[in-house]
Amino acid sequence: MAEKELHQVIISVGSNIDPHENISKSQVILSSETNYVARFVDCADVIETDPVGYKEQPNFLNTAYLVETTLELDGFNGYLKTVEDRMGRLRGPIKAGPRAIDLDIIVWDGELLEPDYHQFEYVSVPVDQILSSNQLSIR
Repeated sequence: MAEKELHQVIISVGSNIDPHENISKSQVILSSETNYVARFVDCADVIETDPVGYKEQPNFLNTAYLVETTLELDGFNGYLKTVEDRMGRLRGPIKAGPRAIDLDIIVWDGELLEPDYHQFEYVSVPVDQILSSNQLSIR
């Protein structure tokens, strides 16, 4: 059996519903489900940020994870959505509303996938820390 390619992924993580608990839980899930995530590599410091868009909600806690997976992009993104669902993420009428957990792929194998990276510090600050501490760059 041929060995599958290992993909390096940086995930933006955010929560403003029980954020300490949910961020910790998401890290445990991604670290323990080795059939999906081959290896949990690093976690950025957690920062507190004001909500963007819909302001009538608590501040967010944000971080970023560096993981490696053998899944392809669509499969891994689908997996992250199932983790959000299992953790109680509700997708309501307010897109920028409160959430238990938000897991978004920002960088896939060195390629920047999310233009929000440049616009929002809740994405760029943790992702930049991951890039710097792991001597990575994006194209």
